[in-house]
Amino acid sequence: MTTHDRYGNDVLSGERRGATAPDPRAVEAARDLVIEHTVSEWCGAIVGLSGGFVELEDWRGTVRSFPVTDGFLIDGERVTLVPPQRQPPAGRARTASGSFAVAEQRARTALPSRIFVEGRHDAELVEKVWGDDLRIEGVVVEYLAGVDNLAEVLDAFQPSRERRVGVLVDHLVPRSKESRLAEQIMAGRHGAHVLIVGHPYVDVWQSVKPQRLGLDAWPSVPRTMEWKHGICEAFGWPHEDQADIARAWQRILGRVRSFHDLEPSLLGRVEQLIDFVTE
Repeated sequence: MTTHDRYGNDVLSGERRGATAPDPRAVEAARDLVIEHTVSEWCGAIVGLSGGFVELEDWRGTVRSFPVTDGFLIDGERVTLVPPQRQPPAGRARTASGSFAVAEQRARTALPSRIFVEGRHDAELVEKVWGDDLRIEGVVVEYLAGVDNLAEVLDAFQPSRERRVGVLVDHLVPRSKESRLAEQIMAGRHGAHVLIVGHPYVDVWQSVKPQRLGLDAWPSVPRTMEWKHGICEAFGWPHEDQADIARAWQRILGRVRSFHDLEPSLLGRVEQLIDFVTE
């Protein structure tokens, strides 16, 4: 008896004959672009490109070189690296914060108003991204060495309509110590001339997008461990003393080139403070 095989010899044979894999997208090998080497699965930011090799630095600070002709991935997509093209600037230049740059503009005399941030790292991050804007506006950023000192600092500063104070607070979330302190101050005698805003992160380090370090997310740190020490431990970085912590922060800060590298929850708050003290 003859039977008819309605599926044929290979149900995928026709699809195989007609299907062709798309060519990988060409991407410029720009510095700090985070990519993954397909063979070794090494993930890192581009820190060098010469002699047909691309250098990738991972989140531990280790650098490896790979032929530019190898395969690479960006967010799981296959790409081909090409040398970056030098192009003349189009239109007006922008600052790291995204504002239009003002050519040959001297810094203004400092305004009597101030922006206070919790610590040195917060101040360094704000300076790196918004420094050009702040100098043009005449805004000085100072750090508090901890939000617990805020009430005392405000009593000494004596905010007024002409001497406004904007404050950026870490971990400003409902029912936190920081939120209770902020509510008390805003309801007190300085509240009319003070604006306290914050981001939800335990520390300003977390406001840097983890992808800038070649990560999908920041490591989770147990509550029993000091957060910065826990992050350094997760990364395999030294964290014996404050000098180690400072070097770790400089590694992270070095990954920040512009506002694109920061989380929106920080960006909006800093812009809000600048508007408040320059109003």
